[in-house]
Amino acid sequence: MKVSNIRGRRGLRALLACSVAACVAAPAFAQDTETPEDVIVVTSQQRVQSSQDVPISLQVLDSEFIDALAADDMGDLDAFVPGLEVSNGSPTQPRYSIRGISTSDFGVGTDPAVGIYVDGIYAARSGASLLAFNDVERIEVLKGPQGTLFGRNSAAGAVSIITRSPSNEVEGRVAVRVGSNNRIRTEGMFNFPITDTLAIRANVLMNEADGWLTDAETGEDYRREDSAADRITVRWDATPSTEVLLRHSRDSIDQDARPAIGIVPLPPAPGTPAFPADSSTYLDPFSAPIRNDVVINREQRDLSETTLTINQDIGEMTLTSLTSYREFETMNREDEDGTNRIQTYFDTNNVEDNESFYQEFRLAGTTGPVDWLIGASYYDETAEQVSHTFTFTDTVNTVLGNIGAGTPFTDLEYGLLVPFGVPATMLGHSWQESMYNEGEFNARAIYGDAIWSVTNRLNLTVGLRYTEDEKTFQWLNGGRVAPGLDQTLAALDAAGVLALAGASPADFQFDFVFDLSPLAGVVCDNGVNVAEGVPCVLEDSWENLSPRVVVDYQLTDNVMVFASFSEGYKAGGFNSVEVGSRFENETVTSWEVGFKSDFLNPDLILNMSAFSYVYEDKQSIRLVAPTGGGVPQYLVQTSDDEAIGVDMELDWAPTDALQVHANAQWLDSTYKRRVDSNGADLSGEPTGEPYWNVAFGAAYTLDLADRGDLVVQANHAYRGESRCNSQSVFQGTCGGYDAFATGEARNRTDLRVRWTAPGDDLTISAFVNNLFDNQYVEGVNNLTTDTLGTPFATISAPRVWGVELGYDF
Repeated sequence: MKVSNIRGRRGLRALLACSVAACVAAPAFAQDTETPEDVIVVTSQQRVQSSQDVPISLQVLDSEFIDALAADDMGDLDAFVPGLEVSNGSPTQPRYSIRGISTSDFGVGTDPAVGIYVDGIYAARSGASLLAFNDVERIEVLKGPQGTLFGRNSAAGAVSIITRSPSNEVEGRVAVRVGSNNRIRTEGMFNFPITDTLAIRANVLMNEADGWLTDAETGEDYRREDSAADRITVRWDATPSTEVLLRHSRDSIDQDARPAIGIVPLPPAPGTPAFPADSSTYLDPFSAPIRNDVVINREQRDLSETTLTINQDIGEMTLTSLTSYREFETMNREDEDGTNRIQTYFDTNNVEDNESFYQEFRLAGTTGPVDWLIGASYYDETAEQVSHTFTFTDTVNTVLGNIGAGTPFTDLEYGLLVPFGVPATMLGHSWQESMYNEGEFNARAIYGDAIWSVTNRLNLTVGLRYTEDEKTFQWLNGGRVAPGLDQTLAALDAAGVLALAGASPADFQFDFVFDLSPLAGVVCDNGVNVAEGVPCVLEDSWENLSPRVVVDYQLTDNVMVFASFSEGYKAGGFNSVEVGSRFENETVTSWEVGFKSDFLNPDLILNMSAFSYVYEDKQSIRLVAPTGGGVPQYLVQTSDDEAIGVDMELDWAPTDALQVHANAQWLDSTYKRRVDSNGADLSGEPTGEPYWNVAFGAAYTLDLADRGDLVVQANHAYRGESRCNSQSVFQGTCGGYDAFATGEARNRTDLRVRWTAPGDDLTISAFVNNLFDNQYVEGVNNLTTDTLGTPFATISAPRVWGVELGYDF
């Protein structure tokens, strides 16, 4: 896809083939030598290279393309990167997928399958992986396992975000964007060189918008946004061969949590939905009234990070040190029933507190025909997570009745308390259950990678990374918390009322969400049996060797062919809500062949690759309904997946004014081995990924002479229909109902017009995203379907528009 005016050319390799020692670590050289304007420079192989010289399927998105889409984070870009999918409905719990490989678990005991890196630093937890775009230089999306170069948890690929460093010139930018839903986005940047060897760059961004959904009963807006981010970077050229970069960044979110759109008919209050839910009566989510009554409808995150990068030139080698400390806190309290009835009230709140430290040393150089690098890294993380569930005794009574366990609260209320005028009630009391998790994780790795120029046309790349992971994980369920109920029960027991019903307070001391009784007899590593109120601790360690072998050959001055074998892995771990669970490493083995070509006349880049992979021991968190009925639980299930696919890229400039780009991915992903919890064999069935993802667009520049220039850009993205399997409907990701369907093919068209004044200091832009207002049902959530009869849906965003004024100085 064309995302920049710069292009890779074989004639420029003499400059770009230099080692990191010459191109990265020597500040004097790096600042005095300009990169040619027709080269896309990437660091996807931990080296400075032209993107056309890198034998990896990758897509580069520059700041111009990010601005063209008015993108705030990666979730606004994924549609235009075929093969990449980012679910950002809850920014503190996003899910990344590359080539159909993802992690569905949201717990801190599980790592992601897609590695997210900001300026070379790994963003481990999902709560810190979806960040605001402020002063971003480019984004490199690497497809396929990146276990050797990027390490653990990059089994599917990696997303590398590179921010701008301080320059030696005084410069700044102020931009204001206003648009639909009363959006106001302001950004400011100032770069100031203090001396010839010291410079500072600071950036601040604020973004607010009203909601685009409205509660049918209260009139309250949902999907409101309020976020802010800032970063300050100091660059110090300590010596002619030493560069020091110190960055400190903060990112905060304070907005509405994801609303739940109830899709079952709701009778007038105090009526409740029919049970069991009848899918033939489901309402269209686009016209269904929204009724949410979550006590605290909030999603928040506070994140800060400090990183130190030191590049030291040592003769013909470069030593790089990367050091980072990151901490963040999140909370996300969501409605989980889509009704406003106390008899069916249920919400969840995911709370996280995380601290991590990362240190990497990398030595790079060139010895004869070999461009090599070696490195070692250490990662330490402390993660705390609390999974809260909140409801009322009215709802507990409804659940028990629906699963055939009786209705003890209303039986006592209307069978004894009301008839005899006892001044007490069993209803309306709050009921909370919580699972507390703590994790201590550390990982150590050593790696090496070498590119051997066998001849002027033939290169052989060999790399290997060895990693050790150690994890300690704890579960603690302290039992349900219902102070109002307990006070009532104590009073009734003291008065002898409970005895008349043949009951006692102990009969109401039970959990119905985090019920540990099925785990009786399971012994934890700390020698205790799984039980309520008792910490269960597991300890485990894993190791992995991730190799890669690549051969690339220059057929002509314009065409390179390559073939590669690579492996990546996701570290073993624990399911946060399944006490006493553990799982082994997940590994992805991939083969790929392809070519990259670029031509000056016509100005054309055409790249293509075919790939296949086997994903072994994939852990998926699934909502599972117990046999015979009961409260569904999130459980980990294991499968092996396999896929074949093709990536394609076209970048064409038929004239100086017109630029055309297109990217596509065809993917056939199926289960190689999968038996679901109900015994259903899904082997050979599709995993849900569509066959086709396509993105294309064009930009035309109109030269207005002394009145500046005008650029018109249009981009379109297409995602094919999801391929359903026999369990897709229950998981809510794929399938059709009478009123709507999930997993439909999707289309999105974005349009932007930008005027730039002479001198390039003033820009005025107007944009429309989702021009044709295409909206889709993103999925059906069945968390409360089998207990309350209250499935709910989420929908994609409507058309948005805006104008932006920017001034550069």
